[in-house]
Amino acid sequence: MIRKLEPTDKTVASLIHRVFQSSYAVEAELIGVSDFPPLARCIEDISGSATDFYGYFEQDTLAAVIEVGLENEHLDIHSLTVAPEFFRRGIAGKLIDHVLNHFDYEIATVETAVVNAPAIRLYNKHGFVEFKRWTPAHGIEKLALSLDVNL
Repeated sequence: MIRKLEPTDKTVASLIHRVFQSSYAVEAELIGVSDFPPLARCIEDISGSATDFYGYFEQDTLAAVIEVGLENEHLDIHSLTVAPEFFRRGIAGKLIDHVLNHFDYEIATVETAVVNAPAIRLYNKHGFVEFKRWTPAHGIEKLALSLDVNL
C-alpha cells in the first residue's frame, strides 16, 4: 500500500530517515564511496523539507520512500529508496508509477550516480532518458534523466 507521509511528524521523519540510511548505505557501497552526501541527511532535514514524501508499506512496515517536488509543471524526484530487506520486489517501480500518475506535470526529472546501473535501468524502464552528465564538488559523477509527457 502506498500513502502520503507527513514528515513534520517526528516519528514519521524517523521512519523515513531509517529507510534512507539503510538504502543509501547500500548505494554508497555500489558507487564505491565512503562519503556519500545523502547519508548526511538528518531527521530535522527531512521534517523541515518542503517536498512530498510517499511511502510503500508492507503490512505495518515502511519498506520504501519516494520524495518529490512539483514546481511549474516540473516533477522532480528527489529521492527513491527501498529498505534492503525489500529489494527486488518491484516496489521502486510501483512508487515511480504512483507519482507519475498522481501529479499533473509536463516534465519529470531525476538524478543518480553514473555507476548506479540498477537505478538507471529502472528509470529507463519508466520512459526516462538521459539528458545531462556532470561531476559535482563531492566527486561522484552524476547523470540526469527526464520524462517529457509531450513527446
